[in-house]
Amino acid sequence: MRAFIFPGQGSQSVGMGRALADASSHAREVFQEVDDALGQKLFRLMSEGPEDQLTLTENAQPAIMANAIATLRVLEKEGGVTLAAKADYVAGHSLGEYSALCAAGAFDLATAARLLKTRGQAMQAAVPVGVGAMAALLGADIETAQRLADAAAEGEICTVANDNDPLQVVISGHKGAVERAVALVKDYGIKRGVLLPVSAPFHCPLMQPAADAMAEALGANPPAAPLVPVVANVTASPVSDADTIRDLLVQQVTGRVRWRESVGAMEDVGVTHFVEFGGKVLSPMVKRSASGEVETVSLISMDDIEALLKTL
Repeated sequence: MRAFIFPGQGSQSVGMGRALADASSHAREVFQEVDDALGQKLFRLMSEGPEDQLTLTENAQPAIMANAIATLRVLEKEGGVTLAAKADYVAGHSLGEYSALCAAGAFDLATAARLLKTRGQAMQAAVPVGVGAMAALLGADIETAQRLADAAAEGEICTVANDNDPLQVVISGHKGAVERAVALVKDYGIKRGVLLPVSAPFHCPLMQPAADAMAEALGANPPAAPLVPVVANVTASPVSDADTIRDLLVQQVTGRVRWRESVGAMEDVGVTHFVEFGGKVLSPMVKRSASGEVETVSLISMDDIEALLKTL
């Protein structure tokens, strides 16, 4: 069994999608459709930068989605395959869940792009710059990370935001609390704590204003039932019901990204092959999280796509 997976924020880079667009009209059509939906030259920003503009949450989120969907579109159109025929499940990391749902037909491309633009703007606006922070804890398991976060909180918000794999957990919350946690990592037997260059404290209760904004946006643009089940970030379990998916996307803004558990859930239902679209971020996490033998492949270039097509 096979899962198609989609990366989240941090996987963007200047030049993303350019070679694919040069090689395929199907990729160019995706980027043009996203540009038209947003009323901005996002693909030019993806191709040429500047990096500080691409990294802005409101640009990075739709850009990462566009790049992933362009990669999928090339695979489908030029390879003569369909997601429904070749994937049993889809999943994505944070904003990647929108990419996964777009890939599986729950959102059309233009709607997914506009929702992610709204999501990025709302997440950026939810907390003033400098109030929040995030940090990666390397060599930390989920239980140890949560104990550290609890100890560092001191009445502020500090909690696990991303449970990425058995050796990497990300915490999020008030800046002072997150900085205290980083200073305490050695006391908890954690190898290293690294403050992340992010503009807001994602996936923690400080994001509630953004969750409210997404509840409104998703109420006006609800998902349809996906062609294959999506393994949701906040429950780490497969879901196909459209109303449930909408509710989980709202919860996801403040909730934990349970990626390690999501990989386990996919393994439990028989997934042995994971195909990552538009990045090489999730594949290493899958390898570290899997309890058994799994195969991963990352699709970025035409060569990657052509190599996969020979095995499908």
